[in-house]
Amino acid sequence: MSDSRNTAYFISDAHFGISLPGFENRDKRFCEFVDSIKENASHLFILGDLFDFWIEYKHAIRPDYFLILYQLRKLVESGVKVHYLAGNHDFALGSFLNNTVEISICSSTLDLTIQGKRIFLFHGDGILKRDVGYRILKKMLRNRINQKLYKMLHPGLGIPFGIFCSGSSRKHSSRLLTPELVKEYRQAAVKKFGSGYDVVMFGHTHHGEVVRFGDKIYCNTGAWLKHYNYVSMKDGELTLWEFSQDKSSKAVDPIDIKQG
Repeated sequence: MSDSRNTAYFISDAHFGISLPGFENRDKRFCEFVDSIKENASHLFILGDLFDFWIEYKHAIRPDYFLILYQLRKLVESGVKVHYLAGNHDFALGSFLNNTVEISICSSTLDLTIQGKRIFLFHGDGILKRDVGYRILKKMLRNRINQKLYKMLHPGLGIPFGIFCSGSSRKHSSRLLTPELVKEYRQAAVKKFGSGYDVVMFGHTHHGEVVRFGDKIYCNTGAWLKHYNYVSMKDGELTLWEFSQDKSSKAVDPIDIKQG
């Protein structure tokens, strides 16, 4: 790997495919972001919900996803390793992304070591103690047989229905974020530190933050959806950013918390 490719990037929760007033240029800004990291990126990790609804039909891909898929393919061709972890809106990732776009697909969690740091990556859905019902639903949705049955619906029916269900889920979850729930995500990260991880990273909440627990770090990637958040990792240091309209980036200050 070239010495110039010394930075890993992390992003989640763009929810491409939905119309959001005031954020019509979300796709264009993502293309600008991809262009900005091509020269120095070693990896790009997508921590789920890049698309607001993804179900992979054998002969049908949504046209409004083409630009994003093309940008990811160009990023791969430039030498960047792209990894895509499934979220709760794009849980049915399939062979097209792996074989055609050449993205490495992970259906659940990812355990890896980069820049001397052992990292645990997970979209973050189902972490909350009260998510018992969702965890049952998640098993049903990710069941391959159930996904095959769903794809028996014509795309003209299956995709609009999926968009409707996905939108309902997003509107419901967006009302639930409280300081107590943010704290529960931090506590889940602390538990993972006990398994030997230096860094634990989630998405899902749309609440971006970098929290230091001594020499351990919990990071939430926030959301590209509204805040244009992404995370960079260089020399083992993590920084949360907001990608600005002038194609520059503004760093978000980390939080220090003493364990115990």
